[in-house]
Amino acid sequence: MAGLIPAQARRNNIAQLLLERDSVSVAELTARFGVTDTSIRHDLTVLQKAGKLRRVHGGAVSHLSAGIGNGASARAHENIAEKKAIGQRAAGLIQLGDAVLFDSGSTVAQLVLQVPEPLRASDAITIVTHSLPVIEEVGSWEQPHLICLGGLYLPTHRASVGPLTLANLRDLTADVAFLGCDGLTVEGGLTTPHMLIAQVGAALAASARKVVALADATKLGRAGFTPIVPLEAVDVLVTDQRADRELVAQIRAAGVEVILA
Repeated sequence: MAGLIPAQARRNNIAQLLLERDSVSVAELTARFGVTDTSIRHDLTVLQKAGKLRRVHGGAVSHLSAGIGNGASARAHENIAEKKAIGQRAAGLIQLGDAVLFDSGSTVAQLVLQVPEPLRASDAITIVTHSLPVIEEVGSWEQPHLICLGGLYLPTHRASVGPLTLANLRDLTADVAFLGCDGLTVEGGLTTPHMLIAQVGAALAASARKVVALADATKLGRAGFTPIVPLEAVDVLVTDQRADRELVAQIRAAGVEVILA
């Protein structure tokens, strides 16, 4: 049984559990955190209002798997430990006062969950995104400076895309952009299966002074359907310890800083 922790930290832990699993029960959470079932039910109510989960009889189910396409839900539950580690390292690249662009994708969503408390304060950083999971998470912070990019909603990626999204980005300049991808090779750069997602990713990269790619080891060496940006457009790659060392060396030789989480 874990020791008693503050309510907000407990709720963050519950939200993290539901990124790793489809459901939790009140009885399980009561035993895990050593608090009353009344406290846990209140936690679940607060998290449901914040869009983090959906309450059901006796517990809660993952918001990621409630009412969204199978593709987005499946991706969100793959390689969770590695994505969390990548998110933690990438969050350390954000500085107070930064304007930050967040791409869509489950690894980027994990990064947002790892943003430290001081950077969640009012006006600590400016966040721009087309990702619904990022909007839901940042929207639960107290008085965030959040800019939501409009456009055509793409359910399979839980993100807005298309001409309106690109127009929203046209006049913006940010300090750093965090990009997700489904594949990364030295020759082809960052790639994704969806052309509209690729267009927004490229626009995010063009609007930022620094581009940080987030990709777990399973994506390295994989060439996807359509390019987002070439490798030379990437300043930093954050991946996990399973990454092929020869490929990492090639990426570094191409001028990209590689961080192994």
